[in-house]
Amino acid sequence: MFMQAGFSMVETGFTRAKNAANIMMKNMMDFSIGALSYWVVGFAIMYGTMQGMDWLMGWSGFFLIGDAYDVTTIESWFFQMVFAATAATIVSGAVAERCKFSTYILASVAITALIYPLYGHWIWGGGWLSGLGALDFAGSGVVHALGGWVALAGALLLGPRIGKYAKDGTPRAIPGHSVTLGILGVFILWFGWYGFNCGSTLVGNDLRISVIAANTTLAAAAAMVTAMAFTWAWHGKPDVSMAGNAAIAGLVAITAGCAWVNPPSAVLIGIVGGILVVLGVWFLDWKLHIDDPVGAISVHGINGAWGLIALGIFADGTYGGVAGLLFGGADFFTAQVISTVVNFAWAFGMGLLVFGILKMTLGIRVSAAEEQQGLDLGEHGMSAYPNFVATEPAMEAE
Repeated sequence: MFMQAGFSMVETGFTRAKNAANIMMKNMMDFSIGALSYWVVGFAIMYGTMQGMDWLMGWSGFFLIGDAYDVTTIESWFFQMVFAATAATIVSGAVAERCKFSTYILASVAITALIYPLYGHWIWGGGWLSGLGALDFAGSGVVHALGGWVALAGALLLGPRIGKYAKDGTPRAIPGHSVTLGILGVFILWFGWYGFNCGSTLVGNDLRISVIAANTTLAAAAAMVTAMAFTWAWHGKPDVSMAGNAAIAGLVAITAGCAWVNPPSAVLIGIVGGILVVLGVWFLDWKLHIDDPVGAISVHGINGAWGLIALGIFADGTYGGVAGLLFGGADFFTAQVISTVVNFAWAFGMGLLVFGILKMTLGIRVSAAEEQQGLDLGEHGMSAYPNFVATEPAMEAE
């Protein structure tokens, strides 16, 4: 649950001060509305049963009543509810600084009530992908790639922030207002990830937790150091915010395989993750012209997909007999590739559908005047920093 604080800090720090209260409100609602929608319907779809249709979805345990009113089941609901809120809040950063609060809330409900639970059922609830042999220990795909690809759809349909691109398409940097808050968020997330990954053993006395904790640490550290060195070599200066994002990217990448790979493989997975996050941000910004203020698509979407593939390559067979391509598990690698493709198609497709319907009906973007003034005042009638003097470079609307 404390990871929600980490996401709040990262997203707020890496965006402008005039939108800080809006970012905080979205993160609070992701958790609160997410908890309610996952209680009402999401958990029933993800872990319920449905005669003859269990391969596709569950359909029992709504509102945690009936047979679902059980200590063990409710324990599972809480753990998974936090995952559902994480999947939703990934989208917040990618659509930041120009998305209507009201329609964002509806998108958050769709993610926690339907989009996350259905794919989650296919992997963790006994659905068809698990039947093919696909695995995801703690959610590189189920949580992170899913949230990242929905974020990609939202950012694509919203369009870039005013002034983000010059007339010739060259991206302009729009600095966040507090690197300090952003990096604090990175450390909070890193700490919370031990609950995310180690907790996914679901039993506190499983000694594999030691391997999981080590792998989680090493992948994040390797990704952060790699991105620091990469940006230093590329731009002549080590990029602080990119290094912070890379640590999260490394955490995302190791999440699928943290229990099934060895420490050297975890370092390699992190190194690749650190490179992918830098190149991903560059590609989205410079080539696709998709404006993602905090790099959420690269951190979670691209590295979540890498995490699923990496598990299919590096699982060494020492835990639960799970062996990847390098250890004779060609069939398992194939199942991971299928799961990765399905994950993208489902999350991106549903993201386009949800944001597309909202765009055609209620609208998804604030007015240009409100965007320039800041969403804090326009959407919430307040300022996160009422004593600050707003100073930012004048940027021409394109």
